Amino acid sequence: MILIADSGATKTDWCFGTTLHHSQIVQTEGINPFHQDANKINEILRNGLFPQLPCPSSDIQAVFFYGAGCTPDKIEKLTSLFTRLFPHAAVEVHSDLLGAARALCQHRAGIACILGTGANSCLYDGEKITQNTPPLGYILGDEGSGAYLGKRFLGDCIKQQLPGGLLKGLLKEYQLTLPDILERVYRQPLANRFLASLTPYIYKHKTQPEVHHFLTTCFTDFLQRNVLTYPGCHEIPVAFTGSIAWFFRQEIEEAAQQLHLHTGVFIQSPILELRHFHLPEKTL
Repeated sequence: MILIADSGATKTDWCFGTTLHHSQIVQTEGINPFHQDANKINEILRNGLFPQLPCPSSDIQAVFFYGAGCTPDKIEKLTSLFTRLFPHAAVEVHSDLLGAARALCQHRAGIACILGTGANSCLYDGEKITQNTPPLGYILGDEGSGAYLGKRFLGDCIKQQLPGGLLKGLLKEYQLTLPDILERVYRQPLANRFLASLTPYIYKHKTQPEVHHFLTTCFTDFLQRNVLTYPGCHEIPVAFTGSIAWFFRQEIEEAAQQLHLHTGVFIQSPILELRHFHLPEKTL
């Protein structure tokens, strides 16, 4: 039995099985070793994952965990925790970016991009990440992410760079005032999630010419400031995963075409393709 995980702050997608055709996907609470200590992660695994497994944890032969917050120092601690919980398993812990690259590109070279609440990208040689443009977060970077779209959209609406009806409609739909927005962005925690929560409203109006132009500009910013920095970027596919990439594929492809970039696959969640990367088609 092999166990594969793709984890973010909100949820973790788990796939367990022996082959592609004998596998199952379940979910638990998100695991992020940057924000959670070992006790909390242990609790999530024992109370959330173990009851959903079809076998004892001692029967798991391999664990492949890809997660947000898996920096080198956190990887060592998480590996030790998994090794204790799955005593007979070979354990590998990697960043969510490598998970995205393996899901999007499999064993082929390419550029892998994550566009969700945040953004990230890398140059991948078919086995490992060879270059990564630092995303820098939603204040200094994260171009093209949900937080970035929300930040830019609010600013453009309030500063009258977009039609006035858009701001009026947003304030009504989210039951916000301008002081509320400043409170949520500057004084309350998780401003990035608040800003990203506005993207369904942007999506609803994306065919409006001014909003369409706004979106292609934002995704051009992402491509110019991240993807164009990679050598050979015009010769290999640029592939995308994440909720923003999934729902705004048309605008991303338009921005890429203008920059003479070749887009590859778009996937909403990496776990299904990670299953293809790690599980055999049939029992050997």
